[in-house]
Amino acid sequence: MEAHGAGLRRVLVLAFCVAGIWSAYIYQGVLQETVSTKRFGPNNERFEHLAFLNLAQNVVCLVWSFIMIKIWSNGKSGGAPWWSYWSAGITNTIGPAMGIEALKYISYPAQVLAKSSKMIPVMFMGTLVYGIRYTIPEYVCSLLVAGGVSLFALSKTSSKTISKLAHPNAPLGYGLCFLNLTFDGFTNATQDSISARYPKTSAWDIMFGMNLWGTIYNMMFMFGWSTASGYEAVQFCKQHPEAAWDILLYCLCGAVGQNFIFLTISRFGSLTNTTITTTRKFVSIVVSSVLSGNPLSEKQWTSVGMVFSGLSYQIYLKWRKLQRMTKKRKPLIPGGTTLPLLDKIIKKN
Repeated sequence: MEAHGAGLRRVLVLAFCVAGIWSAYIYQGVLQETVSTKRFGPNNERFEHLAFLNLAQNVVCLVWSFIMIKIWSNGKSGGAPWWSYWSAGITNTIGPAMGIEALKYISYPAQVLAKSSKMIPVMFMGTLVYGIRYTIPEYVCSLLVAGGVSLFALSKTSSKTISKLAHPNAPLGYGLCFLNLTFDGFTNATQDSISARYPKTSAWDIMFGMNLWGTIYNMMFMFGWSTASGYEAVQFCKQHPEAAWDILLYCLCGAVGQNFIFLTISRFGSLTNTTITTTRKFVSIVVSSVLSGNPLSEKQWTSVGMVFSGLSYQIYLKWRKLQRMTKKRKPLIPGGTTLPLLDKIIKKN
């Protein structure tokens, strides 16, 4: 009964994590699309300063992570110093700015799909720069994703979707998404390096350091000179409080979503988190198509299926690899109990 109760609690926690990640990021996607396409006020003005969303997100997440560190750190130290994130902060400022800017030129479903192809630049750079050899199944995954994104890009977009874009330009929009992924790759590599040098660094430390530098760089970019776009963005929000409210909710969704991601990784591992976030992207496309009025053609739905088939296959390959590693690291003893588990039993008794 005790084991059954523990299993039920684990299932409930997982369901809680899935609901949290899906609701936070799907609603954030709706808000992001709303801010980038909606016309505000009697003059039907657009909010053109989408980079301001990144600054607002940085500030909210900076405050949020600071509060979490004060609540949960219990005076612990030994994490990475705040200044060590300065270089990752640069790429983490430029990359997301390009991803958001792409919404001026391509639809939200197209942006989500393009940003789902992160494995392509990673494998390309790995092969070209580091001489890494990938397996045939990994190439199959990348071909499915690349083919799906290409088919989606070449498919005709509905006139209704195009009319909502500020400056329709598919090559520029997809180019910005690709640059976003490239900068994200450098950001992830730098974060991994910092975590390796400072093993006691917590997720909240990383969130604080990244958003601190993101706030600094974005403040310089948005308010560094008298004609900078940040002043216009603030003025727009004053004139249209509805836009300011959407931006605040957008930022809060991001901060809450980060909480659920950290909880998922700590309780169930990164593979489970990847599965949840990947399925969330597919649901975001469906929600955008149904609720936000971005109808997709049969060819575009086929391309969406190709991309998420490739991503699902990639998750399966990671699961198999994890299973093989687990078997190697945890040899069984008579009775079927693993050695690490036996250690825990001995310590408890």
